[in-house]
Amino acid sequence: MQGKGVVKFFAILLAAVCLYQLSFTWVAHKVEDNALAYVKGDTVKNKAAYTAYLDSMATQPVYPLLKHDYQYVKQREIALGLDLEGGMSVTMQISLDELVKRLANNNTDVYFNQAMAQADKDIVTSQTDYITLFVNDYEKINPEGKLATIFSTKENQDRIKFNATNNEVETYLKEEAGSAVKQSFTILNTRVDQFGVANANIQLTGADRILIELPGIKDPDRVSKLLSGTAKMEFYQTYDNSQVIGVLSNLNSIIAAQNKTAKADTTKKTGPKTDTTKTTAAKTAATKPAAGKDSTKGALSLLSKVKKSGLADSSSLKGKTLANDQSPLFNVLQPLVYRDQSGQQQVAPGPIVGHAEVKDTAKVNAYLRSPQVKAAIPASMKFLWGVKPIEKTKTFELYAVKLIGANNSAALTGDVITDAFNDVDQKGNPEVRMLMNSDGADKWNAITTEACADPKNHQSIAIVLDDNVYSAPRVDNPIPGGSSSISGNFTTEEAKDLANVLKAGRLPAPAHIVAKVVVGPSLGKQAVNDGLLSNVVGLLVVMIFMVAYYNRAGTVAVVAVLINIFFLMGVLASIGAVLTMPGVAGIVLTFGISVDANVLIYERVREELALGKSLRIAVSDGFKHALSSILDSNISTFLTGLILYVFGTGTIQGFAVTLMIGIITSLFCSLLISRLILEYMIDKGWDIKFSNPWSSHTFKNANYAFVKNRFKFYIFSGSFILLGLISMVTQGFNYGVDFVGGRSYQIRFDNKNVGVEDVRTIVDKAFGSGNEVKTFGSDISVTTKYLINEKDADEQVENALIKAMDSTPQTHITAKNIVSSQKVSPTIAVGLKKSAALTVLFAIIIISGYIFIRFRKWQFSLGAMVATAHDALMVLSFFSIFKDVLPFSLDIDQSFIAAILTVIGYSINDTVVVFDRIREFLNLHHAKTDDPKTVINNAINNTLSRTVITALTVLMILLVLFIFGGDVIRGFSFALLIGVCFGTYSSICVATPVIIDFGKKDLR
Repeated sequence: MQGKGVVKFFAILLAAVCLYQLSFTWVAHKVEDNALAYVKGDTVKNKAAYTAYLDSMATQPVYPLLKHDYQYVKQREIALGLDLEGGMSVTMQISLDELVKRLANNNTDVYFNQAMAQADKDIVTSQTDYITLFVNDYEKINPEGKLATIFSTKENQDRIKFNATNNEVETYLKEEAGSAVKQSFTILNTRVDQFGVANANIQLTGADRILIELPGIKDPDRVSKLLSGTAKMEFYQTYDNSQVIGVLSNLNSIIAAQNKTAKADTTKKTGPKTDTTKTTAAKTAATKPAAGKDSTKGALSLLSKVKKSGLADSSSLKGKTLANDQSPLFNVLQPLVYRDQSGQQQVAPGPIVGHAEVKDTAKVNAYLRSPQVKAAIPASMKFLWGVKPIEKTKTFELYAVKLIGANNSAALTGDVITDAFNDVDQKGNPEVRMLMNSDGADKWNAITTEACADPKNHQSIAIVLDDNVYSAPRVDNPIPGGSSSISGNFTTEEAKDLANVLKAGRLPAPAHIVAKVVVGPSLGKQAVNDGLLSNVVGLLVVMIFMVAYYNRAGTVAVVAVLINIFFLMGVLASIGAVLTMPGVAGIVLTFGISVDANVLIYERVREELALGKSLRIAVSDGFKHALSSILDSNISTFLTGLILYVFGTGTIQGFAVTLMIGIITSLFCSLLISRLILEYMIDKGWDIKFSNPWSSHTFKNANYAFVKNRFKFYIFSGSFILLGLISMVTQGFNYGVDFVGGRSYQIRFDNKNVGVEDVRTIVDKAFGSGNEVKTFGSDISVTTKYLINEKDADEQVENALIKAMDSTPQTHITAKNIVSSQKVSPTIAVGLKKSAALTVLFAIIIISGYIFIRFRKWQFSLGAMVATAHDALMVLSFFSIFKDVLPFSLDIDQSFIAAILTVIGYSINDTVVVFDRIREFLNLHHAKTDDPKTVINNAINNTLSRTVITALTVLMILLVLFIFGGDVIRGFSFALLIGVCFGTYSSICVATPVIIDFGKKDLR
């Protein structure tokens, strides 16, 4: 083996990187274990203490060697998906129909509204975008109609002229739709950030859909309301820091007095009696409002006193008794003060009145919400945080904005903005320009005139979205006409984002939840346990089998598999991949992929040894001759994973990522690490055996008549598929909720004697007919289409279900009994079904194309295409025929499609190995006297040992996954289980006969 040094160096480097990346998970768990010990294992009663402990460690060094803090390591641990941690996933659809109506100023034109109604119907079954459907429907209904007469409104006339063509209007609508989706994405991304969820994921998944995954969320109803709420854009005048410092000082004194009183009350109960008169007097004095210059001096005096005690700044106040007693607010909120040249403290000018670390913002909010503190805040003052932390200091800025009028509202709202776009100023710096309607222009002129009335102290205007300050630019001059620019320390991307935010006020395209999955933490914990158990048992099965079958060489394979899993987990951690339950299945499947490569190599080595070659030469030739089969089979499986990643979403993508990385690490370990170990053992003179006595002659001299009996195989497969097609037409499938639409609830009853029929009777009475009730492990699953077309009716339907179950004492449940729920709109369901069919078809074509490139004969490509289509149809037929026969659910859903594609990948993997040996035998036996059928049959028998051993290994692993993997992926693992059986069968009995029957002349 050449390049041993390079391989060793790379292996050591990769191991070091993986160890480093995995160490973050270990350190994070160690800190959390310490927090758990701190609350004595009870995170329910002592949740606040548990959270406080972790918050206190957020900026403390917890990584002994590199001194990383807990927040740093937590962000880099292996992330768990919803199905393993619990949480919530929603797909939000931007209502482009409402956007179109708004752009048309709610036009009452009959043809316009008919086209809108028809487009709403068409979008349910079409994959075409909404704007195209609307324009096409309008032109069908009114062939001579001009859309410009509808959309050339006063607000849009700069973009759409009255004589514009329908194509120009369509382009305009598509641009506005795209802009609305981007604006919504920006807004939703900001809202997601506010939840403080680690490993949150938000991504565009279609022309008008946004997927949001929030692991660990405990209050899904609140999240739903916050995500689907309409964006609120406002403009506020701001207070200057010098006007607020006195107020903050007064608030600080009130909080200090409250803390002192609380401490005195505690001392009363546990210690000597206290003089409450003094405390009350102190409290009264503290709550007395401070104003004017005196308040500012008082604030500076307090800060000076705190700093003289040896506390240099607010960051050093942590844990200091003096600071806690005298300055509880300034302990967590650092005011903006500085020392001038004479050493005197001065208040920094500007709209920012303080800043706080991320972990301290909740404490500041709690202080400001206190009734006594709220009473001391002027009625015209409101505190708001900046939208994101400052990059350098990692702190949030606090602003004080002015409330005006009798309603204490903003100076101006965002509905006056007609357009906003990013631009550059005269110096080439990014800025944002915005345009307002006439009413807004007048108000804006008045506001900006007032802001710069004092020539020595120009005020700022805060641009606020959903109570977060995006920018607070200073007003240099009055701005008439409603056209203005916002400058600041923007990057180009930040300017684009701010422009999108500003436009969101004018064009709020409502976002509705069209698909939702909620997984309870108890179900997630169970899934973690099931996943760990299936991995451990699967690994043990692989180890025992490989050692039992391949003797000492089997131990080398086991070591390679262990190293492979280590590398796989390290790479997953380093790229920040989210581990899901299908991802766990992908890890288990990686065992099989890794073993398959070793089996190919070892079978080749055994063949070389049988020819009388020395051990060293046999090992070298075995690796060389197996290389082609290993690469072809793994590349075809990798292509399957790539297709899954491109077309899948959520957990399916997690499975695809794990599968693809597993293939790469498996190739590295099987081809290089295994060989390094074997050659090291040979150099040391160790006795290496590649079989045990019982396995040394397995399938040796096999001579089964596969080719001769091919028509029997045709009849068997054809009959089963025909029966399946009849079943598909007559009784169909058990479609999962993501393929039919509706709401699905997994209910864990306290009363274990509750049966499916009991629940079905209650549900049908409450929701009408058409519901589906079935067992799901030890739980019961209820799927209903009740109110599925009603927007934002999730809470209503769940409450109706709970109320219905209360009709009998035996079926009584609360919200806690619903351990998971899922909602999919009919629009999404139809799209998913079509997308799934196209994805499977596309996978078959792509893989067949790869086979044609590698083998240069169309018969091989046709054989691969027929075999993969055969496997997909066989699995589909099985799921239809036995859908109500087996004691577990055989649902057709997104996970099933992932299983089908994985089966296709495995089938091609197996088929390529057989094809490779056929090609080799045909090249060796090319004389016209050699019968191709005999040659091909011999090639099949020659690879039979590898085919059966690999199939047995993978089947054992999948059987472990099916038994121990849990109810969440039972249907998925069963589809893989029977798919591997059909795939192994088709590679020998279907793909090869097709080559023979379609290539009788070419094969010679």
